[in-house]
Formats: sequence, C-alpha cells, structure tokens
Amino acid sequence: MNLPLPGLIGRRSAALAMAGVVVYVLVDVVLQLLPPHYSPISAAESNLAVGPFGWLMNLNFLGRAATTVAAVVAIGTVGPATRLRRAGLALLLCGGACSAVLAFLPTDVPAPGHLTVTDHTSIGMAHLAVASTGFIAALAGITVLTVWLHRSGRPAAFPAAAALAVVTGAGLLTLGLATALTPALLGLAERVCLAGILGWTFSVCASVHSGRSAIRDRAR
Repeated sequence: MNLPLPGLIGRRSAALAMAGVVVYVLVDVVLQLLPPHYSPISAAESNLAVGPFGWLMNLNFLGRAATTVAAVVAIGTVGPATRLRRAGLALLLCGGACSAVLAFLPTDVPAPGHLTVTDHTSIGMAHLAVASTGFIAALAGITVLTVWLHRSGRPAAFPAAAALAVVTGAGLLTLGLATALTPALLGLAERVCLAGILGWTFSVCASVHSGRSAIRDRAR
C-alpha cells in the first residue's frame, strides 16, 4: 500500500536541507575568491578554515551538520521505517556530526610551495581522522538509504540518488588515490566527493518536499 505523503514537518525539513546545501556551496565559492586564495584543485576544502576568513568556513562546517540533521528528519518522515532506513539515517547523521567537529579542529596547511603537509600537529591529525570518518559514514549512509529507496518501491528519488551515490563513492576512492599518489589533485577529488554528498541530499530532499516520495510499504 502507499504510505502517507510527508507532513508539514517533513516538507519544511526538506526545504531547510535544500537551502542548507545551496548556502554551503555559495559560501565555499565565496571563500575560494578570498585571501589566501587556496587552489580548489590541489588544496583540501578544510584549508579554507585557515586564514583571515577561516571563521566563515567553520560556520559552514556547522551549517553542513545542521543541513544533515534537517535531511535526516525529512527522510525520516517517509516510509517504510525499516531497520535499513534507521541504519542509513544513523550513518548519515554520523557524517553530519563529524562535519560539526571539524569546526573545532583546525587542519594543518602545507607550507608555501608544498602540496602536502610535512609537519603534522596532533590537532591536525585529529582533523584528518574526523574528516575521513565523516566521508566514510556519509557514503555508507547514502549507499544504505539508496538501497532502501530501491527496495521500497523505486520512488521518483531513486535514479538520481543512485547516480549521486556512485559519484560520492568515485570521489572518495579518487580522494584516497590522490592522497597517496597525486596530491596535486587532492582538492578536486575531495570536491567531487562533496558534490556527490550534497547533490544526493538536495535531490532526495527535493523529492520529499515535492511529495513524490510516497513509496510502497515492503516491511522488512
């Protein structure tokens, strides 16, 4: 049977998540244009949090966490409420929590003329560990929820969600390879991964907001 369409809370949460994605991207773009002009191809996004305007990036990290919470609430208003969905939402929430933590852990920035950090601090190492955990948790959550969408009756959200889950996975794999082999492309690989995560969030929440996400109940 068809489950009820998302209610007011679900639709508003979806709208907040969509707005959060747009704001996050806009802030990133603006910060790229401000000193010290980190390269989006080679420099990690976290480098934007180091410098005279770094506080904006830290607020953006917190904003991404809030966006994730809104997305979790929105997706949680559509069914079926299976163990698969609960697991996916928990993983997605973990990824968002890691984003919030990054705001309080400054990253290590390579010295001028270098592509990689040669002198790691304990806080910088913690930043890397939290960032890596966040990306992996977000990818796992997206993958699980995409499978949940598929098994629940192929809603309108599924095709785009599946494609963006692939983008996220490819971005994360490329990020790992770039870190080890081609640091000159690290920033680009990270942004591909982020594009997949943010695009997936926007796409699925847009479906929830439009009311096209009612799906067939196949209790597991």
